[in-house]
Amino acid sequence: MEETISLQELFKTLRKRLKLIISMVILAVMIAGVVSYYFMTPVYQASTQILVNQQKYEQNQFSSQDIQTNLQLINTYNVIIKSPAILSKVIENLDLNTTPAALNSKITVSSAQNSQVLNVSVQDAESFVAVDIANTTAEVFQQEIQKLMNVDNVNILSPAVHVEDPSPIKPDPMLNMAIAAVIGLMLGVGIAFLLEYLDTTIKTEQDIEELLELPILGLVSPIVAGEVESAKSRSRKKGRK
Repeated sequence: MEETISLQELFKTLRKRLKLIISMVILAVMIAGVVSYYFMTPVYQASTQILVNQQKYEQNQFSSQDIQTNLQLINTYNVIIKSPAILSKVIENLDLNTTPAALNSKITVSSAQNSQVLNVSVQDAESFVAVDIANTTAEVFQQEIQKLMNVDNVNILSPAVHVEDPSPIKPDPMLNMAIAAVIGLMLGVGIAFLLEYLDTTIKTEQDIEELLELPILGLVSPIVAGEVESAKSRSRKKGRK
């Protein structure tokens, strides 16, 4: 016999296990909030912008072809900024207890399309360290790129600055709790249907009919205690007569 589940039965199961589902959502949100606020390390970000030209030109000699050449070299500059040749000097200048590979993972270099401006972003658990790394990386790149590629026109447009009360970029407790709420809801619904599936107790006549695959011929109504007493009193009266 093929079993089918109606939409009404699904809602009935959800309503029956509503307290369990709500409890799972609240529990998941509480765990995510506690972990986000008390156990996850805040990460801060500092950014600086660098303008790179191939070389200095007189204004009347600067052509669109030169700009196109500079744009094609942007990807090369992105790689050079994160290379050990640059990062080793950054570590040395700041006396950091890390390696170029570890420092590389903290730095992100990007550039807007058709732009000669490089954006250098640094993430660190200490905001002032992120600022120092961003500014030092830009300064070292400005010095070393002249030797590496004979580029003598590098300008730092906007250095990273220290902020008195910086806000971490991650973790985001509200986002984490929202995700946890969705996961808790899905988990609660899954457990609700699992418990309903594992519950094999017979509660209604429909359960008996499905189990035995036989039609129900009749039902015995429940006998209330008051009805039993009234039936006994009627039988006594008949006996006296």
